[in-house]
Amino acid sequence: MRNFLIVPLLLLFMSCKTEKTESIKGEIPLAILNLTQAQRLVSLPINCVEVEFPNKLGQTIGGVEDLQSPKELHPAFYGCFDWHSSVHGHWSLVSLLKQFPQLENASEIKKKLLINISKENIQKEVAYFYGKHNKSYERTYGWAWLLKLAEEIHTWDDATARELENNLQPLTDLIVQKYIEFLPKLNYPIRVGEHPNTAFGLTFAWDYANTVGHQPLKKMISTRAKDFYLNDVDCPISWEPSGYDFLSPCLQEAAIMKRVLSVSEFTTWFEKFLPQLKDVNYQLAVGEVSDRTDGKLVHLDGVNFSRAWALYDIVKDLPAYSHLKNIANEHINYSLPNLVGDSYEGGHWLGSFAIYALNSVANE
Repeated sequence: MRNFLIVPLLLLFMSCKTEKTESIKGEIPLAILNLTQAQRLVSLPINCVEVEFPNKLGQTIGGVEDLQSPKELHPAFYGCFDWHSSVHGHWSLVSLLKQFPQLENASEIKKKLLINISKENIQKEVAYFYGKHNKSYERTYGWAWLLKLAEEIHTWDDATARELENNLQPLTDLIVQKYIEFLPKLNYPIRVGEHPNTAFGLTFAWDYANTVGHQPLKKMISTRAKDFYLNDVDCPISWEPSGYDFLSPCLQEAAIMKRVLSVSEFTTWFEKFLPQLKDVNYQLAVGEVSDRTDGKLVHLDGVNFSRAWALYDIVKDLPAYSHLKNIANEHINYSLPNLVGDSYEGGHWLGSFAIYALNSVANE
């Protein structure tokens, strides 16, 4: 089915150029998320948040009592193959519904959200993290997405959002506390292109703290980001991507530093960190996927979306780097047509990455 959907989806996205993208000479066109596109993309989380199997629990078995089904262990976030993908699948539903309340299945989406993110289910999710072997569960990738979900709900002006926010709050508070307790213990940042990447975890946590005004978390992240990265120079971006990357270690680091430094401080730092990116002729090849039915190889579609959102974060308020938008657009255009109708290996999570990347374009 995928081959029949790729061309229409690409044409749909590429036909929706805005005046903004058309007005800049030489800029590669990119569609801005609209209702029709949102209706297609929302099918991805809808079709996975209640799919219990296949499932990768990622748990440490401490005894026979831990041998339970995904839904028994994680009544809120049991679908979409793994816990973190379920969390950002719910984020996708909230993000799209918040932007497009006229979605044809809006009432169904709200019902799913209220059923899954119920007070009782979240209490059980919190209890799981207090298990003897679960203190580092989903650190920090799943933690980051949980706070991104909390942020999205917080900024949604809707009665449903207030109920969801209240229900989710105990888990939100727990994850915030986990960040505050963990970050002082982390002597060295984790610089990989997959889940444990420290810069990514700090970035989404910063966004939450900044949005809700959580000053202790914000101060902690600012301090640790500077400890980890302020003296970094000449990041080896030419080594990227590794075969399974869905994050760019270099660009993700730049994205968190763009948040914690002033514009002038960041400009000075960035010129030393990635000096080649100031060249208007700089090129960065997309991550090419050889087999989208392979759950690891399809990560490279993710690196294309995450590179794009990081680049849009970086270039904001920096006109000298506006040429990097073309690189971001190229990355989105490469992977966007492959989402709807693709295999579950990518479909259970990539929609969130695409939505976040497109949101970053709109917010630039």
